[in-house]
Amino acid sequence: MAKSTLTVRYQTIVPKEVREKLGLRADDELQWEVSGDHAEVKPSRRGRERKVPKLPPGAGAFDSGHTDTADRAEELLDELGFGEDRP
Repeated sequence: MAKSTLTVRYQTIVPKEVREKLGLRADDELQWEVSGDHAEVKPSRRGRERKVPKLPPGAGAFDSGHTDTADRAEELLDELGFGEDRP
């Protein structure tokens, strides 16, 4: 039997073995049903689409017009005064 602990904010982590067995992903909804002195938790299969917000144009690194992000990072570090002697 898998176990987890409640935090002071009443949050818990679904154990890895349970997540894998049920195919749970981040942002999945769980349904709680209380019966007597125990609770049953089930994944909610409705609305399984990902809840990832769409970024506005220009908000992501790949929208910047720079094809080589590593080269652009080096340029920005140089512009900020972190030259060749940085670790």
